[in-house]
Amino acid sequence: MSHTAPSSAFSTARRRTAALCLLLLALAVPSSAAEPGKLTAILLVARADLPDPNFADAVVLVMNNLGPAPVGLITNRPTKVAVSHVFPDLKQLAGVPDKLYFGGPVELESVWFLFRAPSAPGHAVRAFDDLYLSADRELLLKLFARAKPMENLKIFLGHAGWGPGQLEAEIAEGSWKLEHAERALIFDRKSEHPWPAPSAEGPKNST
Repeated sequence: MSHTAPSSAFSTARRRTAALCLLLLALAVPSSAAEPGKLTAILLVARADLPDPNFADAVVLVMNNLGPAPVGLITNRPTKVAVSHVFPDLKQLAGVPDKLYFGGPVELESVWFLFRAPSAPGHAVRAFDDLYLSADRELLLKLFARAKPMENLKIFLGHAGWGPGQLEAEIAEGSWKLEHAERALIFDRKSEHPWPAPSAEGPKNST
């Protein structure tokens, strides 16, 4: 099916799509370290009507310094599993209400965590500003030993990933809106959507 649009609107759409694709092409180029002023992370906000319940209304931190293609963590999908249940022997976590987050459908057995630090710690990769990403258990235990163990800390199961050109195409078709990566949008944003979604858990038995 085809339709005719005013030339000005068509030109604007082409410029917008070109700008988005250039941005994502920059994201697809891996870097060994987060250089000052270099774009290494953005936030993607998904449309509410995406057919995949894992990503509808998702806010995803996408990074380009982890491999040959963009890798992301869904930041607003809390699971029902409390962090304290995963580490029952840690008394400092007793009563802490924070949950594990669903980071994405890829490698659900993997555990990642985002945290804030004044300087680069060992066994961590800088996401942006003073926010770091790691999968190191010993580092996580050190963070748990703080007076406020879950302050500026999120723990994720799995991650999101895209093949070559896939994310650029999804942005061009309007599936995602781009936002500047800011720590407050990851830790303070209130628009959370539990995972799995109630509709994905199947019908509940009635008595």
